[in-house]
Amino acid sequence: MAHTRTRATFVLAVALAVLGLATAQLQNGFYKGKCGANDVEAIVQGAVKARFSREPAVVAHLLRLQFHECGVNGCDGGLLIDGPGTEKTAPPNLSVKGYDLIADVKTELEKGCPGVVSCSDIEILATRDAVRLAGGNAYTVRTGRRDRRQSKAGDVNLPGPESTVAQATAFFGKLGLDQMDMVLLLGAHTVGVTHCSAIKSSRLYSYGGKAGATDPSLDPYYAFVYKNYVCPNKPSSDGNIVFLDDQWSALKVDKSFYKMLQKRRGVLSVDQNLYGHGAPTRWMVDMLANSDNFSWLFPKALVKLSEVNVLTGTQGEIRRVCNKFN
Repeated sequence: MAHTRTRATFVLAVALAVLGLATAQLQNGFYKGKCGANDVEAIVQGAVKARFSREPAVVAHLLRLQFHECGVNGCDGGLLIDGPGTEKTAPPNLSVKGYDLIADVKTELEKGCPGVVSCSDIEILATRDAVRLAGGNAYTVRTGRRDRRQSKAGDVNLPGPESTVAQATAFFGKLGLDQMDMVLLLGAHTVGVTHCSAIKSSRLYSYGGKAGATDPSLDPYYAFVYKNYVCPNKPSSDGNIVFLDDQWSALKVDKSFYKMLQKRRGVLSVDQNLYGHGAPTRWMVDMLANSDNFSWLFPKALVKLSEVNVLTGTQGEIRRVCNKFN
């Protein structure tokens, strides 16, 4: 009899634990009713709209922030932490921007409902709103993330500007994302920029390690323009800005980026490699360039990225400020 009661108690405990996990997942409208009369998503949207009106490039900053955040240990706010040896100090993250906007939104939310909204959710919501303002489709994101109490520079291992399709595919695969997700997420470069220092050696002046060699996959006219006007072979040009898409479309979330790849005008090797001869992703580039599918598929890929390895329920914490642990 006692044994039966013990077993029943154990089964009940397991059932409750499973129920707890099920109810602690991400959900639509997670913050409704949790911040008094305040609408959390409206507050985030208002702040992003105000920033976008004076700095449209914020969409590129936030898209990059989300990728660099979610690509390392998941979407957990680890990238936001200040201090020596944190993710923020890793070389790939030294040029990441947008931290101040996330901090401003957090400060505003803390006034109305302290300790409720996570920094990792703010990142995802802000990116969503910026994409819409830049001409992308509106989309819904689930919320309820919590912030991880860990941030290590040594964990940062992101694809580089010269990554091959195989290398990039392997990276995204570790995140649970497939090759189509990868091609779509690299489409965020439709609003991106880089600097001459990122392409001078690999594409313009020392392709394959050969002095004076230019990457043959780069459109000859664009190579001429870069070498003679944008990125001349001298140190003073290293910081010059290079648009990753047609400069007239560089502030719009659209399919123009893929059309550039078709014309062999991708700036970074990791981008142009998607359209290389024999590349398994070549047909995907054609499909996205020659149809309107990017407009609705891109948000879906962003949502999948935003749910990589998240913390929910009682895991982690809700930070009081985004750049330090509680």
